[in-house]
Amino acid sequence: MKVITTVKDMQAEMIQQKANGKTIGFVPTMGYLHEGHLTLIRHARKENDLVVLSIFVNPLQFGPKEDFATYPRDFARDRALAESEKVDYIFYPETREMYPNSPSVKVIVQERTDVLCGKSRPGHFDGVATVITKLFSIVMPTRAYFGKKDAQQVAVIDGLISDFNFPVELVAVDTVREQDGLAKSSRNVNLLPEEREQATILYRSLQAAKESIANGERNSESLINLIKTMITSQSSGQIDYVEIYSYPQLKPLERLEGRVIIALAVKFTNVRLIDNLIIEVNKQ
Repeated sequence: MKVITTVKDMQAEMIQQKANGKTIGFVPTMGYLHEGHLTLIRHARKENDLVVLSIFVNPLQFGPKEDFATYPRDFARDRALAESEKVDYIFYPETREMYPNSPSVKVIVQERTDVLCGKSRPGHFDGVATVITKLFSIVMPTRAYFGKKDAQQVAVIDGLISDFNFPVELVAVDTVREQDGLAKSSRNVNLLPEEREQATILYRSLQAAKESIANGERNSESLINLIKTMITSQSSGQIDYVEIYSYPQLKPLERLEGRVIIALAVKFTNVRLIDNLIIEVNKQ
C-alpha cells in the first residue's frame, strides 16, 4: 500500500495505472474510519483492479459553528485499517496541498440542498461538491463509492457527475446497521444507555412506513405522521425532521410514485441521528 501526499504524485500514479488498463475504485473519506467506510472499501475491492482511499478533512464543508479543528483524526489507526482491507493507495494531502491559495472557483450546488440536513447547513454541499470535483480530477476513478446513509450527499454527487460529465460511475452502498437495525455511526457512542435502546425506533418507524406503502398507502402526510407518532411515543428523542421526496431529485411529493426517499433526523441528549429508506413505489 502506498501513501501519497501530493496532488502531482497522485495524478502521475493514476495516469500510469489507467494507461496500464487498470480500473480504479475510489472511496473518499475524512478519515476516522468506521465499519461503514470499510464496507465501501470492500465493495470497491470486489469491483476494481485498484482501490484508492482519500483521507482529507475538508475545511470548505464546515460551517462557522462547526469546529473543523476538533474533527476526530487518527491517521495511524486509519492506515492500519486500510492496509487490513488491502487498499492500494491512500491519498492523504494536507490542507495547503489541496488549497494552496484561496480558491478562485468554487462549485455552487443549485438543487437538492434546500431540504433534509442541507436546510440547516448552508454552503455545506458547495464545499462537498468542490472537494469531490478536485478529488475526481486527481484520482480519476472508474467508480466512486458513497454510503446511502448520507443519501442527500449521494444525490448531490449524482447531480455533480451528471452535470459536469465526469466519466465516473457512482456506486451507492446500502447503510450498514447494527443487529437491532440502528444505522452504524461513530456518533452512536454518544447515546445514553436508555437512548441507545430507544434509538432503534428510527429504523422500526421507517420499516413501518414501508409496510404501510406495501399495503397501499401513498399519501406522504399520512406516512410522515405515522413515523412521527412512533418516534415521539417510544423515545425521548426530539424530531428534527421527517420528510419524503423523489430521489435523487429531492422534490416534494404529495403522493408517492417512483423512486422515493423517506428520511428523518432525531436529536437525543448528546447526538443527532439520521436515517433513511430509499424505495421504489408502484403507481396505483
